[in-house]
Amino acid sequence: MSEDHFNYLLERISNRIQKSDTHLREAIPAQTKLEITLRYLATGDSFKSLEFLFKVPKSTISKFLPDVLDNIYTCLQEWIEVPNAIEKWQQIVNEFCTKWNFPNCIGAIDGKHIVIKAPQNSGSDYFNYKKDNSIILLALVDHDYCFTYIDVGAKGRASDGGVWQHCSLRHAIETRDLNIPLNGIIVGDDAIPLKTFLLKPYSKRQLTREEKIFHYRLSRARRISENAFGILVSKFRVFEKPILLSPEKVDKVVLACCALHNWLRKTGTTYVPFGLIDYEDMNHISQPGSWRYCTSDGLVNIQLLTGDRNPTRVASQKRDNYCKYFNGEGAVPWQWRIID
Repeated sequence: MSEDHFNYLLERISNRIQKSDTHLREAIPAQTKLEITLRYLATGDSFKSLEFLFKVPKSTISKFLPDVLDNIYTCLQEWIEVPNAIEKWQQIVNEFCTKWNFPNCIGAIDGKHIVIKAPQNSGSDYFNYKKDNSIILLALVDHDYCFTYIDVGAKGRASDGGVWQHCSLRHAIETRDLNIPLNGIIVGDDAIPLKTFLLKPYSKRQLTREEKIFHYRLSRARRISENAFGILVSKFRVFEKPILLSPEKVDKVVLACCALHNWLRKTGTTYVPFGLIDYEDMNHISQPGSWRYCTSDGLVNIQLLTGDRNPTRVASQKRDNYCKYFNGEGAVPWQWRIID
């Protein structure tokens, strides 16, 4: 974060987080609170380490951290926007088509478990298939690695289809409340159900050459969401290991980080340096970004869905139509070489 970005953010939230002095002690300056909070998000340092660095008791940090996180998100949530006009959706569609050769795509969807410490008296509510405790972040990502929609806080055990089934995005799409362009679709991996507006890979093992082409083209567009999460964990290392906070506070961490991510991505020039995310060389061969070489125990892929596994005939036909298009008039010159 540049000095200008820090000063802008401090100006926006200082009145909200600054407390008044008392006759017993001076209040911690808003600047110090923001510095400690951003340091925590960027490094994942323990409160004990932050206490040593900033000379602020860890018990005090624990008390003001949620308030600062709330206010960061409140001031920056305008940067996480679900498009509400067909023109805004169309801009995303045009960019996906231009950059990734995928027509009618309004975003890539993905989800992650955010690993946390086991909450007291929670039983198995947060216990996921990896035998960790977690909350879930489900996100829709646009062409430029920004989150257009996030759903935060579902309990880890809900990974088996429940997150998508109950998220507000699904309801809004199915009730046509978002002014999505006709035939607009979302791309994802096998953890999502196949719908007329959701495209996922073929599940069978023995793929035809044409189906392999479809998978290649789908993966090019879907890598957007993978890389968005890669940026998130690279820039906010609090996600590199289990977060030792209550689920309610972890929700605040996730919301603040996602808002900061979008804001810095859209207003900064150095937030994502070359080489951090995947890129294609001159021969259109994908080169992995540096984030893929970082080990992280704090973000875990969501489990493959077992619910809603019987797609409608119309949904299956739509995927087959994309497959035919990518193998016909929508083919790109290098695709055959990539899969052979």
